[in-house]
Amino acid sequence: PNLARNIAASCNGCHGTNGVSQGGMPTLAGQSKADLVRKMQDFKAGRTPATIMHHHAKGYTDQQIDLAAGWFAAQKP
Repeated sequence: PNLARNIAASCNGCHGTNGVSQGGMPTLAGQSKADLVRKMQDFKAGRTPATIMHHHAKGYTDQQIDLAAGWFAAQKP
């Protein structure tokens, strides 16, 4: 039951606790699930230039991306 939260927790270092950024990185909390999935898939496929995110995105399965995106979408910004 906590799988989505556990996957999303790895994003806390840059995007803030529960996806609420303290500045410098985008806040993930409250974004639409579809947008988050699309952004991660774009990083994963190399369609969006990045310094770090493409490496992170490639480490997740499509199911894990979907779970984490749903979890962040449900958080309050």
